[in-house]
Order: sequence, then structure tokens, then C-alpha cells
Amino acid sequence: MKVLYVASEALPFAASGGLADVAGSLPHAMRQRLVGCRIAMPLYDSVPQELRENMKFITSLSVPVSWRRQYCGVFEAKYGGVTYYLLDNQYYFKRKGLYGHYDDAERFAFFSRAVLEMLPYLDFKPDIINANDWQSALVPIYYQLFYSGNDWYKGIKTVFTIHNIQYQGKYGMEICEDVFGIPLDSRKIVEFDDCVNLMKGAVETADRVTTVSPTYAKEILDPWFSHELDPILRERQWKLFGILNGIDTESYNPETDAQIYENFGIDTLSEGKAKNKLELQKRLFLPERADVPLIGMVTRMVSHKGLDLVKSVLDDILSTHDVQFVILGSGDWEYESFFKTMQEKHKDKFIACFGFVPELSRKIYAGADIFLMPSKSEPCGLSQMISLRYGTIPIVRETGGLKDSITDSGDGEGNGFTFKSYDAGDMSYSIERALAGYANADGWNILRRRAMESDNSWGKSANAYIRMYKSLLKE
Repeated sequence: MKVLYVASEALPFAASGGLADVAGSLPHAMRQRLVGCRIAMPLYDSVPQELRENMKFITSLSVPVSWRRQYCGVFEAKYGGVTYYLLDNQYYFKRKGLYGHYDDAERFAFFSRAVLEMLPYLDFKPDIINANDWQSALVPIYYQLFYSGNDWYKGIKTVFTIHNIQYQGKYGMEICEDVFGIPLDSRKIVEFDDCVNLMKGAVETADRVTTVSPTYAKEILDPWFSHELDPILRERQWKLFGILNGIDTESYNPETDAQIYENFGIDTLSEGKAKNKLELQKRLFLPERADVPLIGMVTRMVSHKGLDLVKSVLDDILSTHDVQFVILGSGDWEYESFFKTMQEKHKDKFIACFGFVPELSRKIYAGADIFLMPSKSEPCGLSQMISLRYGTIPIVRETGGLKDSITDSGDGEGNGFTFKSYDAGDMSYSIERALAGYANADGWNILRRRAMESDNSWGKSANAYIRMYKSLLKE
């Protein structure tokens, strides 16, 4: 079985968010399971020079972009044993930043068409093309419109993965033909709510649609989560699958992580956690106390991450409990301003670190006792899985991938603490339960061991994708 994984970003070549982690990890895990999986992505200006030096030029071709044609250079690179195809066009991709340009619609129309155009020039004909998010949503659309009837392309199956349904690739209908090159008699494929909706078109045309967790696959059938796309998804629910993402367990390994203060494993958990906590307290100028529970958050400071709930109860928690709290992130002024106020009021208990500092995030995962993640919505989430890996107990709201990866320890078997309703009182009660659990040292150590033994590796995800691919090819 051969799979071409198409994404607008992939580690280590370019990254702006979680998609790059997935695209940089899942194909590697599939390759380890003897699946031929390769990656296609744009050749951005930001691709590091040291990675460019090992690229091999394959070919150049002329790609149709509606009524015009554009140059595309195809370069091949190998990383971690996986083959990457990087598609070059300096007009579209020699820019600062991956997204946010005035002509993103045309840039990623070019990319999607170029992926399909390059295939006959490769020594690799995929059985399945797996496109991801709106930037490559045109791949299954173009395949159905222009390539499925061509003898060389016949038999290829398409899969479309939704990482975040909020970003659907919406544009005015006036560019449907001029930019996307979709004929008038086919515009109904992408037309939704009087505009072009690329994600809608991909859902219609792909043979399978996946999301990044089983719970999220159910949630996006509900108008509260779907950003208005639920009618389309409900009509095609038969092709919708939810597969939970994983994390890179080699990178996030407390036994080898060079960015934490002291390495540790399950057998050295107590000593390792204590040392990392002490050094983190020193770094943050918090009182150096082993006995006080330290709660951590690493998050974007935006409303859907549950910060409205945190804002409602944080002052009360800090005023009434012997606890320390650190948050790392950046985002909306409203939340950054609030956390600055809390830091001034509770100098010995609360620290806010603004921006994204990767090495500090790892130190928080390793040094905190409890990790708070009360998201309003969370397609998958990685932070809760990372915190488990470092023996830090998550408190999460039961939504999306949080529900699929964290189970409440109230039954004596779970790996964290959960709450259902998006309600500050429910979150506070879960924090109270976690603090009570921390006070029981023996029980807490059992819970920490159970957390570290949780399997959130990409291997589980890869096996689920392979089963889905195989069932698709049998049809």
C-alpha cells in the first residue's frame, strides 16, 4: 500500500501549528509498519538552508491554475527515512510566513493542482492521497473533476482530514472559475451558503473524511461545534471517521529530554519530578517548596481554550488554597491583562510568562504537578498527552481529543481529572478533587505512574489509519 500525505506544512521543513506535527510524525509511524508513505508540501522560503542542501531536483512542470499556467519545481528530500516532495514556485512561496497573504486562495490552488500534476513524473504512484485541512482541500476536488477519468490516475482513492473545522477555506463565488478553475457546471461541489467553501467540497468528493479524534468526529455533527458545516457532514456521516492523534514519544521523553532540568523515568519518578519542580520554582521566582501543588498551563490565550473559566475562578483559588500556578502563552489582550493583574496580586503564588518559549514549556510539563486544560473545544489537543508523558496530571473538560485521551481517576483507573459542562463551578470542583488527590502522597504516586504508562504514541494512530486505508482499498 502506497500513501501520499499532502499537507501545507510538515516538520522539520516548515511549521506554524499542530498540522506540522501530525504530517511530520504520522507518515514516519506508517513507514515503520511497512506502509509506503510519502509527504508533499510547498517549498517555503523559510525552509532551513541545512535542509535545502540535501534536496534533489526531480523535475519541473507547468501547472494549470485556472486559465493560466505556472512553473513548478519538484524537489525530493529524505528525513528520518521518509521521502518528502517539496513543490517550488517562488512567486507563491518565497514570502514571509506560511499563511495570511492576500492570494492564499490562488497559492494553495496551485499547490493542490501541482500535487496531482507531478505524480506521473515520480517513481511512486499512490493508492491513496490523504489531504489535510482547507489548504489542500482542492486535491480531492480536482481529482474528481479533472483526473479520475484519466487512465494513469484511475483507482486512486482520496482521504480528507479535518484538523480544525473552524478554518474552511471560504471565498467569494466570483473567484470560483477565475482562480480555482472550477467550471460553472461543477460549482455546486464547492458552493455553500452563497460562497466557495473548500472544506465542503473536499467532504463531498473525498472517499473518506477523518478527524483528529473520535469525539470530535461526533461533535462536528452538532451545530455548536461545526461552524455551520454540520448538514453536509450529517449527510455524509457514513464516510466520517475519528482517529486520535498521537505525540512524538521520542521527542517528549523525560528520560532523554535535554531541555528539562533532570531526566527521569517511572522508576525515578518521585526524585525526578521533585528536582524539576524545585528548579522551575527557582526559574519563576516562586517559593521553593516541595509540599505545595504546582498547577501549570501552556496555552494560547484565547477564549476557546477555556480561559473564561480560569478568569472566573483564579483569584478565588489563589486566595483560598495553598497552591502555586504558572501559565505560559500569548493571545488576546483581555487575558494577558488579567493575568498580569493576578501576578501583581498573588506574587508568591502566580506567574504569567508571555510568548511561546519551547524550552520553558517542557520545563513546565516536567516540573508541574497538575496541568489545567479546560478547553471549550479541542479537536485533539497535544498538551494533555505531553503532560501525561512527564507524570503531570491533567485536568480537562470532556471535549474532542481531551475526552478520548483523559479518563477520570475517580474510578481508581483513570489518568486525570475531568469535567463535562463548560462551567466554572464544575472546573473548580475538579481542581478541588485534584488538590485533594495531591495531598494523598501514596495515591498520587500511583496516579502519576498510571499517567506515564498511558500510550499516546503515533503507533496507535498509524494502526488505525492503516485499517481505514485497507478497508477503503477493498471497496
